[in-house]
Formats: sequence, structure tokens, C-alpha cells
Amino acid sequence: MGGPYKTRQRSREVNCTTLRWLYLYATKKYSGRTLSRFVDGGQKYTYDEFKHRCDSLSQRMLRYGISAGDKVAILAQNMPNWTVAFFSAAAFRRVAIPILPDSSENEVTNILTHSESKVIFISRRYLHKLSKEMYDALTLVIDIETFEFIKKDRSAFQCDGYVRDPQPDDLATIIYTSGTTGKAKGVMLSHRNLCHNIIESLKAEYCDKNDRFLSILPMAHAYEMAIGCLYPIFVGACTYYIQKPPTPSILMAAMKQVRPTVMCAVPLIIEKIYKMSIVPTVKKSKILSWMQAKTPWLFYSLVGGRLKKSFGGKLHFFGIGGGKLDPVVEEFLYKCRFPYAIGYGLTECAPLVCNAMVGRTKVGSIGIPSYKVEVRLDNVNPETGEGEIVCRGDNVMLGYYKDPERTLQVIDDEGWFRTSDVACVDKKGYYYIKGRLNSTIVGPSGENIYPEEIERVINDIEGVDESLVMERGGKLVALVKFDDNVINWDQAWEDKFFENLEAKKQAVLDFVNRKVGKNSRVSEVDAMKAPFEKTATQKIRRFIYKDSKGDDKELQSKQEETK
Repeated sequence: MGGPYKTRQRSREVNCTTLRWLYLYATKKYSGRTLSRFVDGGQKYTYDEFKHRCDSLSQRMLRYGISAGDKVAILAQNMPNWTVAFFSAAAFRRVAIPILPDSSENEVTNILTHSESKVIFISRRYLHKLSKEMYDALTLVIDIETFEFIKKDRSAFQCDGYVRDPQPDDLATIIYTSGTTGKAKGVMLSHRNLCHNIIESLKAEYCDKNDRFLSILPMAHAYEMAIGCLYPIFVGACTYYIQKPPTPSILMAAMKQVRPTVMCAVPLIIEKIYKMSIVPTVKKSKILSWMQAKTPWLFYSLVGGRLKKSFGGKLHFFGIGGGKLDPVVEEFLYKCRFPYAIGYGLTECAPLVCNAMVGRTKVGSIGIPSYKVEVRLDNVNPETGEGEIVCRGDNVMLGYYKDPERTLQVIDDEGWFRTSDVACVDKKGYYYIKGRLNSTIVGPSGENIYPEEIERVINDIEGVDESLVMERGGKLVALVKFDDNVINWDQAWEDKFFENLEAKKQAVLDFVNRKVGKNSRVSEVDAMKAPFEKTATQKIRRFIYKDSKGDDKELQSKQEETK
């Protein structure tokens, strides 16, 4: 890029330190352009209309005493009004409390209570998740689709609210996450944290007002919030939302209509497209199979072209984050020249830490440190070169809300944040994740065993949807979710079912133990009937299955009881 581009970046870097600045800058610079809309009509805002709506909502909350520093929760599916609710809080120095739509009533109650939220913007479809006690305790309950006040505490109508311009280190949002360990925590992100991620995104993949973002991940998650919501506002782009759950058919129709240029996704989405669409198509076609074996360059050019067309044909950035991408799938994308990029981060880092941008990816790598983020490995094993990733920068959170003890465990006096991710780094500075510290299994000889690496081998087996490897009685056990077309659970009371199931389990056992090292060999395979419970970024909640023995064992014991 030339000088003007660099100058434009520098001027934005200096100014973008609060969401209030972003709010005023974008709504003035891009006033007549479309900021967000539903794919099929309905909610739609220009930047100017967006500002007027946020200002109005802020004024209405002021009348009920909702002031700077007060907590404003949001419980809703993705929509243009979600962004309005967020900025009506954060741009006026209130604190936004986003809640994932699939949260249970108990989780919603805990988050609202712990955060001391006074207001909630909520979709009516989720009203049942508000307990009566919680409903009564809130000052305002606002329908996010119409902004109608469903409930208002009339005693609070004193018109004595006040707001202030936020400062860079003021609290902007608290994002509650249980990750994969089950220990819920409120991550405090400042205005500086979120704005730094905007600049990181700009440096990684330059976008402008002509870009079209298609949002498919929960906006309550830091990944989508920072890169799929705040960044497009900064550059004046338009973000499209889907009103229905993004099933494959609905998503394909939306991409055909919107023809997005930018999308953020998790590995599971592209992995399912590869396993359930691309692989079967190639196997059924003699021509494609022949081309793959004899003229691979032509095969990848043809299939890659079709894949890009299925995403609308205009995509220049397909960001993949929230988990490690299957190397087999990534190698396919790389050979197809699909415009994918890899991002690594955590909610605590708002979220970007490392990135491998389009055309600069290395299969299996999370890339290099993001713009102005320091990254290093701590406690490195001299034999393997593996150590824990620690990072420092303006992206690192303020801490965990009301939990200074836990904060001190992950952030040291010099500002280095411990990620709990184990990785190695190559000579060119590219990092490669090996696994999580809290899921690492220590083998009988003291060696580290990373279950994630074994799971990737199992997940590449035909007929396997997903898997989870854990230690049980000093041995490695794999919980496997087979494709329903391979194992028909409706036959659960027939002897043939168990014969088929045992054969599949043995096949998995034989395959994985041929592929992994001696210390990583699996002793037993158990089958799961239902899909694993996952986080918002589709990572399995490992703690739930710590003592699980597999659904097939339960079925067998029940069958024996009936006999």
C-alpha cells in the first residue's frame, strides 16, 4: 500500500481510544450510508439513523436514573438493534453486559445478579429466562425488537440520570464466559481494549465502506463483537444479519443474496462444509476423483472456484477463530486458494493475540503476533520447545469482575497475561498451538499428552462427527460422536445395532493407534448419542464429560436390565 493508506491508518490509530469517539466519528463521516440491516428486510439503519436512535434511548434511560457506570444487559439474537442497545450503553459510559442467547435461566440470573445490572434489552422469545425475582429487581426491561419498555420502575422516574464521556481505561463491557473449564468469570474489557482490536483488525485486513459483512456468530461473544460489529462501523461498512438460525440452506441463500466480502466463522462451520459437502461430492464423481489424483492443480482450481462461488463470489476475507482448524481442512483451503485467515485470541484479550492473514497462512499455525501485541513462550521445555503463550498489550483486559484473586493468577505485575495455551514457535515467528494446560495429560513417563492432537486424528475418520479424549484410570479413552447415518440409534434394542457399533469403535481404535505415537495410544472408545455440549465458539465443554462413560455403555446396561 502507498503513503496515503499509511497516513490514514496513523490518524485513526491516534484517535480511536474510546467507543464514544468511534460513535461520533463514524456517524458523522458515514451518516448517509447503511450501517446494518436484516438480509430479508425489517430492521435497517443508516449511520445517522443509528445515532439518533442511540441518543434517544440514552435519554429515555436517563429519566429512570440509569447513569454512567450503570450496567445494561443485552439478551438477544443477532440483529441491528443489538448494536443500538450496545452503543446506547457503552458510548455514554454505561457498561454493556452481553449475554449469550443459549444461556439457561440460572446462568442469566447469575450474570444479572453478579453484574448488578439495572436494565436489560431482551427479545420476547427469551423473557421466560428472566425469573420473577430478577424481573422485579430490574429497573427497566426493554423489548429489543421495538424498544418498548415492557417493565419500568415508576419509583425510579426521577429524571436524575447523568452520563459522561468515557476515558480509554474506563470499563466498556463485562463478558461472562465459562470457556471449556466450567468456571464462569466476568471479563472486564475497557474502551482501550476494544479500540485496540479495531486497529489490530485494520492492520491485519484492510476494509472500507464498500465492504459487506455477514454476521453469523453470537454478538455477545468478544470475537464477533470486536471484529464483526465494531470494526465495520470504524470503516463505514454495512453488516447484514440473518433473522433465522443459520442452517446450511438459509446461510447459502443469504450469501447468494448479500454476496459478502467479509465473514467471521469458527472452525466447525467450514469443517462441516468440507466433510458433509465437498468430500462426498468428490467421492461420488469419477471425474473429480481422477482430477484430484492426476491433475491436482486443476482439481483445486475447479473445486476452489465452486467453493468461492457458493459464498457469493465476492469474499476476500473469511476469518476463522475460536478454536484450532483441522489441518486436513486447512490444507484443502490453502490449495484451493480460498481467502481464509486464522485468528487466535481469548475473551480476556478482546480477543486478538495472533493472526495469519489471507495469503500468509501456514497450515497448522495461528500466525504471528497481532499489531502492537507482545507474545512469548514461558516455561519452555528445552526438549520439545513447547511453552505457555503469554502476551502483553493494550488488548489485555482490566481483570475479572469482583475477582482480584483470579486476576492476579493470570496477569503479572508487568502486564503479561497467561493464556494457558501451550505452543511452539518456528524460526519465522509463526506460533503453533499444541493444547491447553488444563487439558494436558501427563503420561506414565512424565511426557505431556495433548488430547486435542489425538482428537484431530479421530475427527478425520470417515463417519466421525467429533470426539473428546480424556484420561480414565491411567488410560486414554476417546468419547466419539458418530455420524447418525453411520450409527442408527433407533436400532438401540437390536443385537445388530451393538455389533455395528462395536465394529465402528474398533475401527476407530485401530486407526488412531496407527497414526499417533506410542504414548498417545487410546485404550478404549466409547460412543456418544447426542452431540457434545459446546461454548459459543463451538468448543466442547470438557469439564462436563470428565466422568462420562459414553451413551453406548448406558444403553447396554439398560438392555441387560430389561433382559
